[in-house]
Amino acid sequence: MLKTKKSFLLGCLIAGAIPSFGQLTTQSKVDYVNPYIGSEGHGHVFVGADVPFGAVQLGPTQIGQTWDKFNGWDWCSGYNYISRDILGFTHTHLSGTGIGDLNDIMIVPANGPLLLEPMKFNQPGSGYGSLFKKETEVVHPGYYEVYLDNYKVKAQLSATERVGIHQYHYEKTDNAHILVDLGFHMNWDMPTQTSIKKIDNYTFVGQRFSKGWANDQRLFFVIKLNKPVANFKLFDSSATISGNEANGKYIKAALFFDAQKNPDIELKVAISPVSVENAILNLNTEAKDWNFGNYVAQAQKKWNDNLNRIEIEAPDNIKTLFYTSLFHMYIGPTLFNDVNKDYRGTDKKVYPKADFQNVTTMSLWDSYRAWSPFMTIAEPSMMKNVAASVLAIYQQQGRLPVWPLMGCETDCMVGNPGIIVVADAFLKGLIPKNKEALAYEAVTKTATRNASGLDFVTDLKFIPLDSLLESVSWAMEYAIADAGIARMAKKKGKTADAIYYEKRSKLYTQYYDDGVKFFNGRHINGNFRTPFDPISALHRQTDYTEGNAWQYLWLVPQDVHGLVKLLGGESTFEERLDHFLTMSSNLKEGSSPDIAGMIGQYAQGNEPSHHIAYLYTYIGKPYKTADLLRTVTDSFYTTKPDGLIGNEDVGQMSAWYAFNALGMYSVDPTSGIYVFGTPLVDKATIHLENGKTFRINVLNNSKENKYIQFVTLDRKNYPYSYLTHKQIMNGGTLVFNMGAKPSKFGTDKKYRP
Repeated sequence: MLKTKKSFLLGCLIAGAIPSFGQLTTQSKVDYVNPYIGSEGHGHVFVGADVPFGAVQLGPTQIGQTWDKFNGWDWCSGYNYISRDILGFTHTHLSGTGIGDLNDIMIVPANGPLLLEPMKFNQPGSGYGSLFKKETEVVHPGYYEVYLDNYKVKAQLSATERVGIHQYHYEKTDNAHILVDLGFHMNWDMPTQTSIKKIDNYTFVGQRFSKGWANDQRLFFVIKLNKPVANFKLFDSSATISGNEANGKYIKAALFFDAQKNPDIELKVAISPVSVENAILNLNTEAKDWNFGNYVAQAQKKWNDNLNRIEIEAPDNIKTLFYTSLFHMYIGPTLFNDVNKDYRGTDKKVYPKADFQNVTTMSLWDSYRAWSPFMTIAEPSMMKNVAASVLAIYQQQGRLPVWPLMGCETDCMVGNPGIIVVADAFLKGLIPKNKEALAYEAVTKTATRNASGLDFVTDLKFIPLDSLLESVSWAMEYAIADAGIARMAKKKGKTADAIYYEKRSKLYTQYYDDGVKFFNGRHINGNFRTPFDPISALHRQTDYTEGNAWQYLWLVPQDVHGLVKLLGGESTFEERLDHFLTMSSNLKEGSSPDIAGMIGQYAQGNEPSHHIAYLYTYIGKPYKTADLLRTVTDSFYTTKPDGLIGNEDVGQMSAWYAFNALGMYSVDPTSGIYVFGTPLVDKATIHLENGKTFRINVLNNSKENKYIQFVTLDRKNYPYSYLTHKQIMNGGTLVFNMGAKPSKFGTDKKYRP
């Protein structure tokens, strides 16, 4: 069993102590977290030490190996469970993305000959880095430990929000040194300018600017050691530089110290997106002393505080999956400001002392579907910060973001996902009154700009495939966002706008090709694409984003009943959905690697499929929803390192599981409605920020008893097959009564979503 199951909080509370892994008398929520889940295969999750939503993710960085034609694709986070090498430890990582970046400020605790370049795959000794044995690796929320075989160094890591905490014990003291490699890069990242300066024998400051997925990332840092540096050497790549300061593209520094006198050394690395001065402020505010055990204890307490938002009773494997899912959901978005709330905008200007916590690393196209709605329940304060951050980006770049990363707009994925997140926050009262006008301006101006086919949408026309790659996906995503604007307009009393955006939300019908019975791309002359292949999912070559016509046939969450009518009524809709789930799962060569976790052509490994199971409930067949959900949760979510079937996508894959474990899901992301499925937990208690409590009790729950028989809300019969956000936030007790056979619950049209 992994060492993550052993609590060590008590040991950490002993001042100055190295963490002890003795068992506490009571188990904390972090003991159910297994950070390895999703670290093998295509999960791409971060493994290391951090705190909830922290700017620092301090952990190991490995050699990215080749996977098919995607070089190092399964090392997008910098780590994969299958590797047995560690180059060193870096302070920023991505979690679950399909593109790689970051891994900033490489720290290598080494001895022996000074090596300046990272070792090559399968060539130990060809450069810096070490092999390690898996049994020496310990990972726990807020803590990481490993033994570096080549260097005979025990490494222990922890973190605050903006500071990485390192503790190293050298068993071998031959030429002991700390290598700082600012030029290190992997995946899409490339340094553009780096510098480091010695302030005194304990303190070093500098910066690392780079381009990659984030095309202009700016990072400032301070490194503080608890032992004096006896010798300090600077290099630009392999060339030695004299003096105490160096500037260049690939700057490295070697910090030598006397490990024979004391084989233990600690260092702290604080980062800032604004300045060296702010990095120093972050360090002095968050990490004043040298008590490593206290930092671990504080990190674990922060994790427990967040995980305790929702308490569940369930079998241990479900507890592990549920709390690991929450853990993944709290890795991002990440803070992108300093302790004084200064931050750098996408326009590269510094915005001092903001009235919100600025955040970044937002995979909006993925997370609007489940992560964001889930967090409006569990962490509304964070969603207020998310909304404030994306509105600030709107003011800086003139449109809401798509995929903001480290002060940059990556424009990754399609549609207007920022609109969906803002609309949902607005409709749930998470945007302050003094920013409501800004929010409405942001969504409407973003939706009517002359870019990416929106000029056609503004005129209520289809987007010609001749003008835009993946035109069908763009259009369908726009329609989901436009439904959110229509709801905002209605709430604000803007009747004409509500009617207009409601029409836009139904423009998906213009792509329905009755000849082939699918949504199909259209040429500028109005003709549909021919020849047509509903299975084709060639990456970046079709009318669909990371999917095919079968998968996008169902992407109308904002108007499910309209889709049912378009496809020919409930009977035909059900037949096609049944076929979709039972047909061959084969995809043609060259298909997007994101399409994974196949059940027929359903792809749990990618977000456009995440709502599909619930469509049966809309036509009065909730038992089929339950059947499919249990197949997905049993097949594609496991406690093994490859326990995520697709990219984690900064919390979305895990949010899907967490929502479903509670027995519901946000099919239509701006509706404020959560559709019932089949709960996995026996009990859940949600401690709401408003001081109220919402409880879920599941009676007669078992693997066989997966069908809802009837529901009560606050001891009264509740015939509806969905719940509203307002009902949850008012507090109360929801009881699911389960059975082994389908019931009449959810079959009456009056009570369906």
